[in-house]
Amino acid sequence: MTITLERGVKSWASILDDNTRRQADVISRAPDVAGHVALMPDAHLGMGATVGSVIPTASDRIIPAAVGVDIGCGMVACRTDIESLDGVDLQALHHQISRSIPAGVASSHKRIVDRAEKWFQDNPIPHPTAFDGFVKRGARRMINRAKTQLGTLGSGNHFVEVCLDAEDNVWCVLHSGSRSVGNAIARVFIKIAIEEHRENRREKLEDPDTAALVGESFDRYIAMMEWAQEYAYTNREFMLSAMLDDLHRAVGKFEIEESINCHHNFAALEEHFGQTLWITRKGAIRARVGDMGIIPGSMGAATYIVEGKGSADSYTSCAHGAGRMYSRGAARRMFGEDSLSELMKGKAWNARQAKSLLDEHPHAYKDIETVMEDQKDLVETRAILRQTLNYKG
Repeated sequence: MTITLERGVKSWASILDDNTRRQADVISRAPDVAGHVALMPDAHLGMGATVGSVIPTASDRIIPAAVGVDIGCGMVACRTDIESLDGVDLQALHHQISRSIPAGVASSHKRIVDRAEKWFQDNPIPHPTAFDGFVKRGARRMINRAKTQLGTLGSGNHFVEVCLDAEDNVWCVLHSGSRSVGNAIARVFIKIAIEEHRENRREKLEDPDTAALVGESFDRYIAMMEWAQEYAYTNREFMLSAMLDDLHRAVGKFEIEESINCHHNFAALEEHFGQTLWITRKGAIRARVGDMGIIPGSMGAATYIVEGKGSADSYTSCAHGAGRMYSRGAARRMFGEDSLSELMKGKAWNARQAKSLLDEHPHAYKDIETVMEDQKDLVETRAILRQTLNYKG
């Protein structure tokens, strides 16, 4: 299902509020956008750019606020050969995962683990002096923080889940990104983009966050952004490894039969409509023919494992989740602990933190079945997962 909202926006969202529509229209009119903006079914108002949008720019420029502050945020999922969780104490497993994978706004490991140090030796951060003046003690402090946070969950809608598919095969599913270092890279270069646009270009922007980077600043950002995407990918791999170790202790030996690791906040240089473009997916998965993806619903809802169909108009993209219906503040005002506990009945979850999780209440999100119906031309469903354990950041 595709709806053309304005000349510059194509939407797959049957549920779309006016503020989100207006934000997408503004982005589509930004001087550096090099084609239509594609809105996914989970589209909702975002910081810098609409969440659930796909934004093309020329090969020599990019909008850092569109990529966003959690560079490389995404999902990892793996299917095991475990056929049952009967007899497994899921709440005990939840507790163990919470010990193995630190979660929260400033969470980190107590020390730099050996594999994190090794990864940084093999993948040194480019242009670390960009952090000078942005954080106290500059690059050194930022890099040490990034090392201790490699293998940690973060907060907000990030989560770890143990799920079952229709055949009761056990899946491990995880959602996270590039933690503090990705946030810092984004904020440094969003500021640079806005300042350089004001100084060097004549076009007036409807929204300063649509400012693009060009020239030397563009080159530096691309290098750091791509590094942060690798960091986020590795962060998920480290956490998945820890989770699988915990599961092994709970159920015994098992094998991994399938694994998927995909970004949904990222940019990549791609060919579309005969042009080489930077395609920024802010809350969208790449869904070329054969690409596998992970689309979670809200807490308590189903997660979909999908295969891309390669839709040209969507820049070979699809939704990354259910998408918010209500802001975090509105959700905290509207919903209560009792209704959240009722919806999570029968699952192992952070029940003691129910009050602090009201902004993640399932009713704050769009219906995942509607989102999937809206994008039948973008992806094919390969498996539907139901949660047995949910650990939130």
